[in-house]
Amino acid sequence: MSTPTAQLSAAGVSIWLDDLSRQRIMTGNLADLIATRNVTGVTTNPTIFAGALSKGEAYEAQVSGLAAKGATTDEAIFEITTDDVRAASDVFLPVFEETGGVDGRVSIEVSPDLAHDTEATIAQAKDLAARVDRPNVLIKIPATKAGLPAITEVIGAGISVNVTLIFSLERYAEVIDAYLSGVEKAKAAGHKIDTLHSVASFFVSRVDTEVDKRLSAIGTDEATALKSKAGIANARLAYELFEREFATDRAKALLDAGATVQRPLWASTGVKDPALPDTLYVTELVAAGTVNTMPEKTLEATFDHGEITGDTITGNYADAHDLFDRLAAVGVDFADVTQVLEDEGVEKFVASWHELQGTVAKALEAGTAEAAQ
Repeated sequence: MSTPTAQLSAAGVSIWLDDLSRQRIMTGNLADLIATRNVTGVTTNPTIFAGALSKGEAYEAQVSGLAAKGATTDEAIFEITTDDVRAASDVFLPVFEETGGVDGRVSIEVSPDLAHDTEATIAQAKDLAARVDRPNVLIKIPATKAGLPAITEVIGAGISVNVTLIFSLERYAEVIDAYLSGVEKAKAAGHKIDTLHSVASFFVSRVDTEVDKRLSAIGTDEATALKSKAGIANARLAYELFEREFATDRAKALLDAGATVQRPLWASTGVKDPALPDTLYVTELVAAGTVNTMPEKTLEATFDHGEITGDTITGNYADAHDLFDRLAAVGVDFADVTQVLEDEGVEKFVASWHELQGTVAKALEAGTAEAAQ
């Protein structure tokens, strides 16, 4: 019998797990999710690695070895995380080969401390790609203003990129432009553009969290009726923009020369409001050529009881536009919403990065003290 995750995959949605740990790799859990849950990729971020390392046991031997070598905290973080991403990339290599490089992807993010530093982002992205040294790695770069030229430069160097922290359609249009500029640059430099891939990670549930907070403050019946709808509507309009931008003469010329489209990826798909269906940001965002990266809880809920009814995006553009007209009418400033979310997103990842640094620093100190005994 076909499972909901198999149906989702058949509808053209790539299922990626929004989590990674050495434990998952070593126990075979990751391979099992590929076999039983139709998982075809993995995304990581500083929060995920902070959580993985805080549990610790699988990393103890490596941390002790790094402490003995006198590694700094940041050196240890990059060695540990690139080792995990390299190992996960090897697990996904058959998927990568079967899908012609479309899936089987594992993402690793540049340090969030660099979110507003273009040159440092470019340098670290190139370093991460070289360290992981796998054809199926994606380097994550945030869609901040400083991130946009970095995206172009890194793709222009022949490196595949996952653009993260996208909230607004305006910024998404700039991300698509940065991608196309990068492909043009790569082509001019003689890189193979048919092996260059990118996804644009559009965040969903966080939009509802911020908008719903504002709707509650407005408090009218009209405002209350609009709750928990903005995230999905925003993502649907992102797909409309994707279809339009990749049908331009500029994009067509690159696609005809062998380039690939930059696929929309739905991120932040775990439901924050317990009153909402736990598969909401999966079942309502089905369209061919998209990626949905899910925390394990959402993945399991989808596998257990997700109702996949085919494309739930392309027939809903008019309703999505109407919703944003109604949000504006009740007083929601959506441009401000998305700027707040971008700023908060960077801050949250920076906080997780610093937490990760603290966890690794303590572990290194403990390893050094143990070696001295």
